Amino acid sequence: MNKENCSITGEIQLTQSNYYTHETDKAYMSVSLFKDFLKCEACALAKLNDEWQPEEDKTALLVGNYIHSYFESEESHKKFIEANQSSMFSTRGKSKGHLKAPYKIADEMIASLSEEKLFKSFYEPGEKEVIVTGEIGGYPWKGKIDSLSKVQGFFCDLKTTRDIRQKIWNEDTRQKENFIQAYGYYYQMAVYIELIKQTFDVDCQPFIFAVSKQTPPDKVLIDFNTEKSQELLEESMNNIIEKQPHIWNVIKGSEKPKRCEQCEYCRATKHILKLTHADEV
Repeated sequence: MNKENCSITGEIQLTQSNYYTHETDKAYMSVSLFKDFLKCEACALAKLNDEWQPEEDKTALLVGNYIHSYFESEESHKKFIEANQSSMFSTRGKSKGHLKAPYKIADEMIASLSEEKLFKSFYEPGEKEVIVTGEIGGYPWKGKIDSLSKVQGFFCDLKTTRDIRQKIWNEDTRQKENFIQAYGYYYQMAVYIELIKQTFDVDCQPFIFAVSKQTPPDKVLIDFNTEKSQELLEESMNNIIEKQPHIWNVIKGSEKPKRCEQCEYCRATKHILKLTHADEV
């Protein structure tokens, strides 16, 4: 098995089939897991230990994976559709047997990207779903690159979002942010740059192809070449190095997870233990 499909740290071998399992999540930190712990440590740990799963609508996730699988390969797309038919196709009325509305929009998004020369030259030729591993601050990390072009020195990530131009409110900073910052994509780009360097000894520039879930879809190719973007990449990496020791201790059980007391998990497991002043609600 070649290095693009398999990586080893310690005793855990990462493959395409086990990459998303909780076993490897406990052996390697990932951007998605790190962001989960930033939102609520108690919720993230409960999910990681298979003690709780949110009652969430997975349509947005499935739509994103539907588009990703299309540009990965014909075989991957076919397998994805076969595995998710019950979620994707209507089973009643005049629309029975037809794609549900979100996936019809996803087909529009696919068609929109497929027409773009920059997408054809940047994203399509790269190696798809490339597993990379390494250490950040002495802790093991994993990542999976949507499209990697090592010889050309860049990688691309494909993102779907409701509206590329929409500003999203950040309760912590009390400011509106673009979707790149709001969804933690600076963390992802910073980590991927480092893991690609450690796995292949290549310096790669990050790009994001973003496509919106609008009709017709908006789309854009995003780079990180400005001074501000470089500062945010560095800030994200520093934040990881600062916070991950505690997160790892929580995962290993040597420190207790903090509750946010606002998410679905905290609401479901909450008990009234004290008074709350009226002006604090």
